[in-house]
Amino acid sequence: MKQNRRTLLAGMLLSVFALAGCGQKQEAQQQASAPQAAAPAAGGEMKEYVVGTDASYAPFEFQNDKQEIVGFDMDVLTAVAAKGGFKVKFVNTPWEGMFATLPQGDRDILSSAITITDERKQSMDFSDPYFEARQLIAVGKGVADVKSFADLKAKKVAVQTGTTGDEVVQKLLGKTNPNIKRFESMPLALKELEGGGVDAAVGDNGVVANYVANNPQHGMVTVEDTKSFAPEYYGFAVNKGNKELLDKINAGIKAVKADGTYDQIFKKYFGTK
Repeated sequence: MKQNRRTLLAGMLLSVFALAGCGQKQEAQQQASAPQAAAPAAGGEMKEYVVGTDASYAPFEFQNDKQEIVGFDMDVLTAVAAKGGFKVKFVNTPWEGMFATLPQGDRDILSSAITITDERKQSMDFSDPYFEARQLIAVGKGVADVKSFADLKAKKVAVQTGTTGDEVVQKLLGKTNPNIKRFESMPLALKELEGGGVDAAVGDNGVVANYVANNPQHGMVTVEDTKSFAPEYYGFAVNKGNKELLDKINAGIKAVKADGTYDQIFKKYFGTK
């Protein structure tokens, strides 16, 4: 009888160990097949990077009633950082002089609806594109003879200094043409249009369309010219040669596009995927 009990007890113990081993193996297989989050930096905490942004470019970057920096770019980069295994801290940084903050080490990343251009790529590195844009014309109340970009040839045009809108208007009117009115921000350029100081303003479509739609009392309208304006692509900028950070950002961009996070953010600000 004692022998039978010993045999039975041994059999039960073997079963328990077998089940435990089986469970550990199954758990290990599940962990191996599940998506893995990026590993944190040494010490168990994710590294935080300082991000420069000109928070005057709604809906991409702006300040809310609490003076917090919010917007499409902020939401996208925050999601990208979570997927890429790092954290971000946004700092309001004037557009003029912003690019110099990268080599100076004051900013690690620039996120400010920055169009990727060959000229800019000479002094900084860009992530994969995360947004497609075009230039858009806004004309003031009563200005009915602007149907295309070429119609601005004899008009007074407001732009934001140093932007691609500034560049395309220079090509049409001439770099030193006094009819080009330059401002520190696109909202200021559009304010000038509101007041009748210029006939038109040219800037990125997302910003111009957002401003006109939210200020209907001024009677401004937008004019599209897809023949004159080629698509532009926004990217996050880092200091030249910072491949480690760039790889993290690009990995995050791919992840948020793959899992639908990007589409959700886009719909939040622009109403469609």
